[in-house]
Amino acid sequence: DLGAGNFGVAKLFKAANGANCAIKFLQRGDKIDKNVEREVLNHRVLVHPNVIAFREVFLTTSHLGIVMEYASGGELFDRITRAKRFSEDEARYFFQGVCHRDLKLENTLLDGRHAPRVKICDFGYSKSAQDSNPKSTVGTPAYIAPEVLRRAEYNGQAADVWSCGVTLYVMLVGAYPFEDPADPNNFRNTMQRITAAQYVFPSNLRLTVECLDLVGRMLKADPRQRITVDGIRAHPWFRVNLPAELADPSAFARPATYLQSVEEIQHIIRLAHSPGTSATPRGPSASNDQVDEMQAKLRAQQQQQAVAPSNA
Repeated sequence: DLGAGNFGVAKLFKAANGANCAIKFLQRGDKIDKNVEREVLNHRVLVHPNVIAFREVFLTTSHLGIVMEYASGGELFDRITRAKRFSEDEARYFFQGVCHRDLKLENTLLDGRHAPRVKICDFGYSKSAQDSNPKSTVGTPAYIAPEVLRRAEYNGQAADVWSCGVTLYVMLVGAYPFEDPADPNNFRNTMQRITAAQYVFPSNLRLTVECLDLVGRMLKADPRQRITVDGIRAHPWFRVNLPAELADPSAFARPATYLQSVEEIQHIIRLAHSPGTSATPRGPSASNDQVDEMQAKLRAQQQQQAVAPSNA
């Protein structure tokens, strides 16, 4: 298992070509909606070394399968948990690789290199830059921007910058900036601190002026005063030891190759909205008997949950 949650379950598979891939399984039915379609279509067009690569979708008789690149290095969150916190240089290295609306450490994976490359995953809350400004309150409480809490129309990129600021703070400190240390589970206190942009760095933590300046510019309560993504990339702290591949964004420009058309993906997702017995042919990424075995296990788990006695 690679993970489980409200979305379903993610599993590791060996593809037909021998490479490892990850497959996210979502149970067919009403939960397969426009948000799922948006996640898949947005993910499909993101071709970048710091983004988990999308492969294809397929249907089993009970689940929608979303096939994507496997990142063997695990979550950045787990790496920080083991280390307690990162040095400023290590935090910078990972931050340089890190915009979508639910940006958080748990959505940031690492590949298996000795010097791991950051890989962003999970695009269920992302929106195209061509879409209207978001209005819904989505995201994880610890990372959510003040303007998102206000439930008014907001700029998604500015909200991403705030989430990046929280991410950088956690890497440097090993704790969330807006949680009350005396009562970290108090959601109301956290929301009040976010709204007021009320946070401090531990007095015993030695950070450069440039580092403190960048965090402060990202965690401005007023999004109009917040630094932009271009401003972050031009900031002196960010540019220290910046890899050449990140210094020139055009280096990533290359034609994308797709296994499935938009129309084919939309058709499969429409079919997945209804429970059924029909399955789709699996493409080159997902073609493996392990999928059929996983399908049987998932069905058995669902039947087990359906007959499990209630604790009420």
